[in-house]
Amino acid sequence: MSLPDAVPQRVWIFDFDGTLSPLVPDRGAAALLPSARALLSDLAGLPQQAVAILSSRRLDDLAARVDVRGLYLGGGSGAEWLLPCGERRTADNKTQRLQHVRSAVMPELDRIRGVTGIDVEDKNWSVAVHVRQATPDARSRVHAFLEALIRTTGIRLLRGPEVFEIQFLPEIDKLFGAVVLCEMLRHVPVPGSLVYAGDDENDAMAMEWVIRKGGVALFVGREPLIPGVRILEGPSALVPEVRRLAGLPVKG
Repeated sequence: MSLPDAVPQRVWIFDFDGTLSPLVPDRGAAALLPSARALLSDLAGLPQQAVAILSSRRLDDLAARVDVRGLYLGGGSGAEWLLPCGERRTADNKTQRLQHVRSAVMPELDRIRGVTGIDVEDKNWSVAVHVRQATPDARSRVHAFLEALIRTTGIRLLRGPEVFEIQFLPEIDKLFGAVVLCEMLRHVPVPGSLVYAGDDENDAMAMEWVIRKGGVALFVGREPLIPGVRILEGPSALVPEVRRLAGLPVKG
């Protein structure tokens, strides 16, 4: 069977970068925090639980960084999924429109690739414009450029720590991914049955939905984007909090 016969009683959803993996200057060097790897393995071994990592990264990129069995991996904010059995699922009904939008937007983004300190990362379903190494002036100019691009193309702009995230299809975000996951699992959220952990504006939309459903939202960072979340300063603080929620031993 590609999905569990029994509907999970609880669904755990984690962002990757900045949540399970510390933010690093080189995005290619991002890796699971060792204690987060142990947490995911322990969670996946609990009965009637489903554990997912939901990222805007390409699915293959995400899968290469997660060496834990039994997880649901969502790439492209949930447009693509890799199930624990190895089956892949993609939002095929949206790929044609995706290619149409990409053909209009990608040439425009070439105009900022040469800006010093700006790194443009193509994730297929989205593009991340990293500004960690840019000057304040360069950040401001790039932000103004992206805001103008939104008005002419209909794309969506989300913000994260040191990055602008361009969603080619505005409806595909982490909320979309969380809903798709629950539908795949046939899980109807009830109070206490959803836990979501993330760190940016894309995650915040999913967190709002989780909170409305009576679930728990864990914000990794110092300045929460929405009310009602539990604030944790970093991935290392997230791990013991999730262990307590799951009734797992808190290590160390």
